[in-house]
Amino acid sequence: MNEPNQQQKPEKPRGSRINMYWIYGLLLVGLIIIQFIPFTHSSRLISFEEFDRNMLQAGDVDKLVVVNREYVKVFIKPERLSDPKYKDVATTPFNTTNPGPHYRFKILSVDDFTRKLEASQNKLREKDPSYQDVQIYPEESMDWSSILSVLIPIVIVVAIWIFIMRRMAGGIGGAGGQIFNFGKSKATLFDKGQKVNITFADVAGLDEAKAEVMEIVDFLKNPRKYTALGGKIPKGALLIGPPGTGKTLIAKAVAGEAQVPFFSISGSDFVELFVGVGASRVRDLFRQAREKAPCIIFIDEIDAIGRARGRNMFTGGNDERENTLNQLLVEMDGFGTDSGVIILAATNRPDVLDSALLRPGRFDRQISIDKPDLKGREMIFQVHLKNIKVAPGLDISRLASQTPGFAGADIANVCNEAALIAARKNKKLVEMSDFQDAIDRVVGGLEKKNKIISEEEKRIVAYHEAGHAICGWFLEHADPLVKVSIVPRGVAALGYAQYLPKEQYLYTREQLNDQMCMALGGRAAEEIVFGKISTGAQNDLERITKMAYAMVAIYGMNDKLGNVSFYDPQQEYTFQKPYSEETAKLIDEEVRNLIHQAYERTRQLLTEKRESLERLAQALLQKEILFQHDIEELIGKRPYEIRHAGDSHTESPVQELADDGNGLTRDNGQPQMQPVHDQQE
Repeated sequence: MNEPNQQQKPEKPRGSRINMYWIYGLLLVGLIIIQFIPFTHSSRLISFEEFDRNMLQAGDVDKLVVVNREYVKVFIKPERLSDPKYKDVATTPFNTTNPGPHYRFKILSVDDFTRKLEASQNKLREKDPSYQDVQIYPEESMDWSSILSVLIPIVIVVAIWIFIMRRMAGGIGGAGGQIFNFGKSKATLFDKGQKVNITFADVAGLDEAKAEVMEIVDFLKNPRKYTALGGKIPKGALLIGPPGTGKTLIAKAVAGEAQVPFFSISGSDFVELFVGVGASRVRDLFRQAREKAPCIIFIDEIDAIGRARGRNMFTGGNDERENTLNQLLVEMDGFGTDSGVIILAATNRPDVLDSALLRPGRFDRQISIDKPDLKGREMIFQVHLKNIKVAPGLDISRLASQTPGFAGADIANVCNEAALIAARKNKKLVEMSDFQDAIDRVVGGLEKKNKIISEEEKRIVAYHEAGHAICGWFLEHADPLVKVSIVPRGVAALGYAQYLPKEQYLYTREQLNDQMCMALGGRAAEEIVFGKISTGAQNDLERITKMAYAMVAIYGMNDKLGNVSFYDPQQEYTFQKPYSEETAKLIDEEVRNLIHQAYERTRQLLTEKRESLERLAQALLQKEILFQHDIEELIGKRPYEIRHAGDSHTESPVQELADDGNGLTRDNGQPQMQPVHDQQE
């Protein structure tokens, strides 16, 4: 348990945060209201002739106001507003007396208006000598309606532009509206005073990688220990491994153990729509790092910007991603070796990285993080079981032996699923059966109890899975079968078989041939029993096709092609294959022959074991799930000895091997542990 950080200040209570977009919206609405809902009483536009005839000659005018020498406001006497002809302007929209102005009319000039008004008033004096002239007042004012009619469209366009730019820039600058702050680094800084709860004690099963990274941390803590002998602190370390193996976890542990400033950023944070933003962020990141030295920079998923240059044929010479990579290369090799800035990076695609990025001087160390072995899985289980209430006597070593090929993330998922399954059953402790159900779910998928299958389809699935079981049982190099089921699981899997593969790294031609025969057992059993085939072998055919092409074109396991390999890890031959059309034709022919020979061998084996096939299929139709000991009772013991690491338990075979197994496949045909199931469409 980590000690509380004494240097951390107590967090202040967070108040309600104001979203700036709401403020922008309210301002926009306010401008629209000012434009369309006038706050002054509007006046009616008339002509001078109408004013003279209906108002001036009738003696209803109280005063006139000349505004900006452009137009005249007319105010009617309050006592005359009751006249029916003034009913449209007598009151305001709020049903109160309108104080004016009531009318307005435009003028050409003040002199012209004065001359016309004087002539009209002379007529009135001739009729009534006691007539008093109308008072005229000049006024200078701003025409807000005209100004707003120009400003509002401009404000709307600017607001939309700011909104779009902020969205495309990923919200750079925060609520403060620092819209032009594109080039700033988005790295998260963990400074000395900040406590990271993950330490090297939380990293299990990666002893070699952990030792390498711990040495880098020791470089920063005790640099003189190494520089005194003439050594130099390494500039960078690249963590390489499949997904879920703990690359980011190791980086978090480094942040918790190093006690130096730690910058964490993802490779995709450098990539933006605007040209030059990525390179600018790289410069800003390293500028901050040099100010905080000694420190560590961690770039997760560096393949987002570190892909080999010149591969994309559809971009111009000014490729933004390549510019970002060029700047990263310069910065990594630009600061002095004694600056104390170390780069950590992680990727699961090392084959696509640029060679200039991988050379010594930039990434001096490449730390490989593979899937854990039996001992490593046991240590990972111990870490993840610390916070789970498990039943006394839980055999962790047996759990490790039942999860070959599982990465650290898979094991964490199994532990969490087991706790959820136990809680669903209202248990107080998590038992071994819950872990076995969790492994079953992770390997085969969610059990579909409500999926309705016809009897005919159920028979086909039963014989299909029985065919796999027979081949796996009687072929020497096939993985030992531990469970076969016709209970639907996953998205489209109507049945599945689980095996216990060996933890090995090299495969012979005989082993791969037996694996192909085992995968073809379902299709061959359908043809032998029903005289027809179904779509249930789709997953099997995909695996054996990839495996056959790998044997012929990658591993050099074909006599006609010889010891050649056309494996292309750098994907340099995307548009043009590194062999001729004749060689491509020969590869296709040899793959078909290889699969045909494996299928005929499988048919021959199942024909010889037809009685055992019928027994297994009928037992599956009755029980739906068969374990290893059930198969031994039906068709006898496996003629080849089953011996794997972790099989030294004295418990029953059902408890020891149930609910476990993985298959053998990889996208390019190379052996790898993955779940096996049969897909029925």
